[in-house]
Amino acid sequence: MKNLDDIMAMAQNVQNELTKAQAALDTIEVEGVSGGGLVKVRASAKGRIIGVAIDDSLLKPEEKGVLEDLIAAALNDARAKADAASSTEMSKLTAGMPLPPGFKLPF
Repeated sequence: MKNLDDIMAMAQNVQNELTKAQAALDTIEVEGVSGGGLVKVRASAKGRIIGVAIDDSLLKPEEKGVLEDLIAAALNDARAKADAASSTEMSKLTAGMPLPPGFKLPF
């Protein structure tokens, strides 16, 4: 039975390392650019939207901050809904599998 305990301990270690790696992804920042640099979106490598920048030539300058905040909020809302839908679908896939408590897929 010790071999099974060793396997479970290794699986737990792998899961812990994946959790740490996921947290580290949120500290890496990337920038998406469109319109030849007129629109820029900053995000974490984990996919969290940090900010949006729109060149003044694309809108009224006095509304720029409001529009940027609204775009960032909408992108984050869409991301949260996508994550929730993904979670729901994964739950459907793993519903019939005899997984130990706390065991999560994908690895």
